[in-house]
Amino acid sequence: MGSSLAAHLTDADAVVFAAGAGPGSGTARKDTVDRAAAALLADAARTAGVRRYLLVSSMGVDGDPPPDTDEVFVAYLRAKKAAEDDLTRRDLDWTVLRPGRLTDDPPTGHVTLDRHAPRGPISRADVAAVLAALLDTPATAGLTLETVAGPTPITAAVTAHTGR
Repeated sequence: MGSSLAAHLTDADAVVFAAGAGPGSGTARKDTVDRAAAALLADAARTAGVRRYLLVSSMGVDGDPPPDTDEVFVAYLRAKKAAEDDLTRRDLDWTVLRPGRLTDDPPTGHVTLDRHAPRGPISRADVAAVLAALLDTPATAGLTLETVAGPTPITAAVTAHTGR
């Protein structure tokens, strides 16, 4: 499967893993999609010679969830964290983006983007715009960033992380 996926990546400049098992899926599916598929894409990218990899993860993967957290959501967070851990050990130009709670609201073009952002919502459209800006900014490779709705124009928010 990895080699056939790699064939589709020929001449690509970058890959973005933004898939998720979605609501209604169980714990096993969270692992196969949110962790294993991200690793499969990383293997294929390496085989195809694609160095740039953006991974959409989730806020909350670093800590232990509250004891009353649904077991499927715990599996989701663990799978996303495992995908991050796998990717960050690879010799790729990776960036991890951890959005807050996703909404279907219209885009604002403004976000909070930082290594640790306060919890909050963000529109899917704004996450997509942040990803596009990160792709256009190779100096963000090696960073794990969190994003929620906020006051800063997206381009300025991304550019702020290029000086390290």
